[in-house]
Amino acid sequence: MRVGILGAGAMAEALGGGWVKAGHEVLIGARDAERAAELAAGVGARAGTLREAAGFGDVVLLAVPTSATADVLAAAGAADGVLDGRTVVDCTNAFVPDEAAAEGGPVSFVLSEDAVAERVARLVPGADVVKAFNLCAAEVWAGPRRDFEGRALAVPLCGDAPDAVSRVAGLARDLGLDPLPAGGLARAKYLEATSVFVVGLWFGGHDARAAFPPLEAAFAEVD
Repeated sequence: MRVGILGAGAMAEALGGGWVKAGHEVLIGARDAERAAELAAGVGARAGTLREAAGFGDVVLLAVPTSATADVLAAAGAADGVLDGRTVVDCTNAFVPDEAAAEGGPVSFVLSEDAVAERVARLVPGADVVKAFNLCAAEVWAGPRRDFEGRALAVPLCGDAPDAVSRVAGLARDLGLDPLPAGGLARAKYLEATSVFVVGLWFGGHDARAAFPPLEAAFAEVD
């Protein structure tokens, strides 16, 4: 598959490098052309402009700070239809330190913006947006571990287009991960909120996994 990446940071390196190793064609574009070229050379991908990366990928990963999404998508040609018909993966998180947290208390964060993925979708109305890969830091995706306590690490996916979700699920499997369909794009806001909450737990030194029993012990029933 052809994958275009908008951004040249840690997430671009971790996911893009993994997809290159899995046999996908990857083109990395960024506002800093030198950084894009350096990263691409390091992971075995190609480098180009943001617009070239957007036009290259069947799937396009948006891997930039949330505050930069509008500018990056504009530079990628979103308004000109460059991303029309493509699957856009939003892996961004929009959170900042909780300024209201008690001094000396646990580290915590709050969302700086609600429903980022839905805003991204409005910026690229001709594309199919899928929220994915936002729950873990880039170091997790770059690391060798894919199995914890006998289960593959799961990647929740939120999107409205079944074909787009299926495409991203395939990319997750190629990284040794377990794709977990989690509903339409309107549910992505809950995935984003989960991220800010769980990251706060981790920064506070708590094991977030310990808060959830395995499925076999959940006893969940639909009313």
